[in-house]
Amino acid sequence: MDAEQVVRVCQGMCTLAIATVTRRGEPRISGADGHLLHGRWIVGTHRQAAKARHLAARPGISATFMRGEQLGIFTHGHAVPLNPEETSSDPTWPTIRDYLVNHYDGDGDDPFWDENVWYRIDPSWMVAYSADPVGLLDQQPPA
Repeated sequence: MDAEQVVRVCQGMCTLAIATVTRRGEPRISGADGHLLHGRWIVGTHRQAAKARHLAARPGISATFMRGEQLGIFTHGHAVPLNPEETSSDPTWPTIRDYLVNHYDGDGDDPFWDENVWYRIDPSWMVAYSADPVGLLDQQPPA
């Protein structure tokens, strides 16, 4: 699938499987909300979650979005914190935060926003596959 096709099938929130690595080098996988914005996955988690600790120490990350047997999007790269607690935020954070607040029907003042850290996955490798991309795209609402 090409980039335009991927954007069409990844509107809104996509549930991702996220893989991180422990300090012993053991892989760990968990779920996360994923939002494909400007060709990058945006994922969030609670600041005290194991994956947040893993990513703070070892930012290597893999993410997978699968829709049954119709679609697979596989990404390997590095997680870049957008709203770190101790340092200034990424310059793209205000726009991304506005998108997320709108998506989650929030007002932005909820403690949710202070309790969570959001990451952009900067991919070193990303591929999308569909055995029937035309059929998959025909199932999508018009852009």
